[in-house]
Amino acid sequence: MGRKKMNFKHINPKKVIEEVEASDVEEMEDNSGAEETWRNSESESNSEEEQNDELDSEQENESDNEDVENNEMDSEQENESDNEDTEGDESEQEKDSEDEDDSGFDDVNKHKESLQKLKETDPEFYKFLEENDKDLLNFNLSDDENDDDDQPQIHVPELGSDESDYEDENTKEDDRNITFKLLKKWQVDIKTDKSNKTLYELSQALHAALLLVLPEEEAGTPSKYKVEGSAIFNGVVQLCVLEFGPAIKRFLGLDNKSKEKPHQCKKFKKVKTILKCYFEDLLKLLKGVASANIQTVLLKHMHYMSSMLTSYPNITKDLLKQLIKIWGVSEEGVRVIAFFCILKISRHTQPLLDLALKSMFITFVKNSKFVSPSSLPSINFMRRSLVEMFALDTNLAYQHVFLYIRQLAIHLRNAMTVNKKENVQAVYNWQFVNSLQLWGNLLSVTCSKPQMQQLIYPFIQVCLGTLKLVPTAQYYPLRFHVTQILINLSRDADVFIPVLPFIVDILDNYDFNKKHQKISMKPLKFTFILRLSKSQLLENGFKDTVIDTIYDQLMEYMAIQSSSISFVELSLLTTIQIKKFLKKCKNGNYVKKMKQALEKIEQNNKFIENERRKMTINLADLKQVEGFENQLKCKGTPLSIYYESWIKIRNQKKRKEATMNDELGDYNLPTNKKRRIKNIEVKRPKKDVDFVLSESEDDEESQILRKKVDIESD
Repeated sequence: MGRKKMNFKHINPKKVIEEVEASDVEEMEDNSGAEETWRNSESESNSEEEQNDELDSEQENESDNEDVENNEMDSEQENESDNEDTEGDESEQEKDSEDEDDSGFDDVNKHKESLQKLKETDPEFYKFLEENDKDLLNFNLSDDENDDDDQPQIHVPELGSDESDYEDENTKEDDRNITFKLLKKWQVDIKTDKSNKTLYELSQALHAALLLVLPEEEAGTPSKYKVEGSAIFNGVVQLCVLEFGPAIKRFLGLDNKSKEKPHQCKKFKKVKTILKCYFEDLLKLLKGVASANIQTVLLKHMHYMSSMLTSYPNITKDLLKQLIKIWGVSEEGVRVIAFFCILKISRHTQPLLDLALKSMFITFVKNSKFVSPSSLPSINFMRRSLVEMFALDTNLAYQHVFLYIRQLAIHLRNAMTVNKKENVQAVYNWQFVNSLQLWGNLLSVTCSKPQMQQLIYPFIQVCLGTLKLVPTAQYYPLRFHVTQILINLSRDADVFIPVLPFIVDILDNYDFNKKHQKISMKPLKFTFILRLSKSQLLENGFKDTVIDTIYDQLMEYMAIQSSSISFVELSLLTTIQIKKFLKKCKNGNYVKKMKQALEKIEQNNKFIENERRKMTINLADLKQVEGFENQLKCKGTPLSIYYESWIKIRNQKKRKEATMNDELGDYNLPTNKKRRIKNIEVKRPKKDVDFVLSESEDDEESQILRKKVDIESD
């Protein structure tokens, strides 16, 4: 923007002096920031104060213009010095004013000449000045023409300028950032605010925290706030977890004991959208957060808020799937809380329960493909929690269990008919065995329900068919797993299952007199094995484990049937096979163990025979027979009494193996033993001697030696 030039006139010095004494000199100001004026005041004290403002901006386009402006500034400085000395002599003022006028006229002439020269040398630039800065060319304007421009103009930045935009963005970012002060304010306001304003602010804060964890594409719409740093993130999550749920209930007027559903409240419409966004953000946080601590906090909060999910079926389904995923793969503590959330969300809604049962069973099968010491606890947890879920609604559970048992039967039929390695492997794997374990536990729990009783027989047939599929020594571990499932079902459901032949037949089918080719320090554990390798079959630990397992399962099953009125007939074939094994076997340890089992069985046979002689009931009356068996069970049989004492010792041994106490016992731990000192002769030292004992010597021994030396020296 151009700068206005001052218009100098020829002034009479005497007239100037008279005007200074009579009134103040008027200031001349630059309207566009280019012209400076001076105003003289305080006429009584004959002094003048200087008021000077520098020029705002200059447009330096040509060197000629710079020279003109410099000349003008020189003339202004001379004028300034003349105006300051008004108290001097009259003659000096007249002389100064004449010099000023002369210099002013000279500057004007020079300025005209330079502009005329500019017009000749650069006509394009001169034309540009005429169009954009006429004030620079029209410097001969009179004072009267410039009176309208005396008021100063203030530069206002344009709204679309870069500078204003930058400042606005900074202020916005400062306002968007969540601070601890703002969190404390929300914590106070949410307890007293009767509107939904603070609830909305908290939901937006949680969405801002979500943007810190997930990218903007997955997080969704941007938030009005911004979270920076893990401390603010934790503060936002903590505030939401502690205050959002109780605040919603206060707003809706719900108590902890009230049975009214949230969506039935009058004010629910005001928070419906807020809750929807809030639950969506919680779901995304659960998907994006990998920390077990944060997952635990969010799941506990979700468990508290689960009663409000009924109005959002789509969100509930997605949330249920994510909870089931966490239930299958996360850490132990997180999985337990996830299961509680699944249970609370789906137990009262059949469609959600149906979805949960399907998804949980698929997750269980996927995560039970391999069994190891590290994965077995998680598989057991999933199996028990699934049993609890299926037991919630037996009518719905029957539909699912029937289909899954039928699927197992189809795999077994294909393996029996086609007899290929692939089909056999479809049955002889951990997923198949773990599924049998799951349905066996479920039928044991729900055996009193008439719907589930119908599934016991087909399930037993599938198990027996699995045992008969490949009856070789390599799959003895799998056989023991399946027989244990049947023994547990027989005990819990009080159902007779012919398990004994599959246990005792091993004594006849395998030659235990065969010498082993490898020596193992400890017996094998069949807990994590389904199929044995050829090298394992050659170890002595294989035969030891087989005999121990046969003894354990034989005693457990016979103890269950020990109060049966037909125990004598049931144990007949078993006693014959055991006696036959005792005649063949030459291993003293095996003979001793199986002989002990035979003695307990025969002892129980005698007891049952004596009780049957005393009996005066009709065998055709099933109720009387059942009453007789219950009486014997309450009284106790010799075999059941022995088994109870023996099982305690066995469980204690298993617990030691689980905690590896045996391995700790193998180490020779140091013990403090006092050494006996016999006839210790110590020569009298000629000089004072300092005893330096090694670290291995006892303190007691060193003290004794010191005392003896002191006595002899005295």
